Amino acid sequence: MGSQAPQLWGLAARQAWRRLRRRLRAGPAYRWRYSGRTPERLLIAPPDLRLADPEIAREIYHGRFLLSGHLVETGGQSPFNLQIRHQGWLEGLHGFRWLRHLNAAHSELASANARALVADWIAAHGKRISGYAWTPGVTARRIIAWLQHSAVVLQGADLAFYRQYLKMLAIQVRYLRSVAAEMPDGEEKLRARVALAFAALSLPTSVSALRAATRHLSAELERQILPDGGHISRNPRAVMELLADLLPLRQTYANQAEPPPDQLVGAVERMLPALRFFRHRDGSLARFNGMGVTIHDRVAAILRHDDTGGAALLHAPHSGYDRLALGDTTVLADTAAPPVPELSYMAHAGCLSFEMSSGRHQFIVNCGVDSFGAEAFRPLARATAAHSTATVDDTSQARFALPPGWDDWVGTPLIAGPRDVQCRRSDAEGVHAFVASHDGYASRFGIIHERELALLQGGNLLQGADRFHRPNGSVPAPGHTAALRFHIHPDIELYRDDEDRLILTGDNTDTWLFSCEGCMAVVEESIFFAAIAGPCRSRQIVLHIQPAETPEIRWHFLRTNAIAGTA
Repeated sequence: MGSQAPQLWGLAARQAWRRLRRRLRAGPAYRWRYSGRTPERLLIAPPDLRLADPEIAREIYHGRFLLSGHLVETGGQSPFNLQIRHQGWLEGLHGFRWLRHLNAAHSELASANARALVADWIAAHGKRISGYAWTPGVTARRIIAWLQHSAVVLQGADLAFYRQYLKMLAIQVRYLRSVAAEMPDGEEKLRARVALAFAALSLPTSVSALRAATRHLSAELERQILPDGGHISRNPRAVMELLADLLPLRQTYANQAEPPPDQLVGAVERMLPALRFFRHRDGSLARFNGMGVTIHDRVAAILRHDDTGGAALLHAPHSGYDRLALGDTTVLADTAAPPVPELSYMAHAGCLSFEMSSGRHQFIVNCGVDSFGAEAFRPLARATAAHSTATVDDTSQARFALPPGWDDWVGTPLIAGPRDVQCRRSDAEGVHAFVASHDGYASRFGIIHERELALLQGGNLLQGADRFHRPNGSVPAPGHTAALRFHIHPDIELYRDDEDRLILTGDNTDTWLFSCEGCMAVVEESIFFAAIAGPCRSRQIVLHIQPAETPEIRWHFLRTNAIAGTA
């Protein structure tokens, strides 16, 4: 394992300690801590911004649960008694966010179904704190869902069920409060603080308990939400998902006549522009560091709360991304090192990769991730070759394949990736540009990769230059190869004209011409993992060079209305 060993041993030790603490807190000696007075009533049901579909309520009624892209038909049994191994499906089931579909049905049948399913969960998992249903992240989502959609569950309920529901809510809140501080760093830990704040506002509680929940929430927001509105994981999806919880929480404070903490107000005001920063004109979020399929309606619902209305930022220095935008052309690029290992379970080895969209059509993309697909695809999607950037000797910038047995302890962190990433904006009148470099290949191959991108001519021309040199600035040693990849969106057609230039076009789209100096561009097969229907075939433009002989290569995309050549 070499230099990776200290990082892995540290992660393993922290994970072992968390597992031990959680096992103790769920054991008989600690069970008494979660019993207590049952709340008399619910004060308020917080709003939910996530899209709801009454048709899905009908599917649930007939025992068909489509969660995380995996369909399970219960055949008349309770879904909570089935032996299902699909982790994403279990997370969705026990998280109860699907209650929003039953709530949207506005019928007595939907309420009866919701109540029966909640009763099934309590019978199957409410007596013992163990298993996947009680992992802290899932518990936090379930608390939020039970509070937000309490109306559909409690409509028509008798007093016994009403009290059982409130008792079970209180037990979950006390348990989550007990384990929240020791959760792994990242989005789930922040969501746990959000859930506890929701509970303190929605259930009868003391002033001191509300203040404590608000204080812990504020501290976590201040630590996890960066000054430019990004999340410390560098995952655009985290910004979207957290906003879907933070916006209703801000409203719940207002509904309860409680002043929201400054950290919550500030975080939301920074995150809304950050979400627009990552957005292409077709509404999709750029596919960096774990982002997959965009739920367009959710993004639109979130951005309705953005009152700024101005142009998106061009530089997110704390999150580590850059944006070039002129006319209706948008370029988004990853210009920073990956997050620390403990936050990098979804991170990608894609430093200096970029995406380009023209109007409402995407042309150059990263392959993204299949959020609901097989885990076997994840390493492929995280590799440098799945990004529109350069690879050296067919090697990823960072490693995430660990020795056998380590995955069970530390997950799949990204380690040994770029650490020194430099980025400098060089904007001028009518030009958006930057120069960035990373050292991800320095320790293994003695090579620094530098990329310069410039968008000009009103967004009609994207100029690029890739340079390879040693850390001291000299030409790289011979014997290495580099491949510059430009992954094409599946909706875009690719042609070669009579001058060996490549033409990118599609139905009702602009037409772009790709050319480069001193290298023959080849077209190779690719996979777009982030398609709505799952992974699909696509293509990529690849420039193969030897850095010792070609330490710099220039290329450009030019928008044109003329198509010449044959398919």
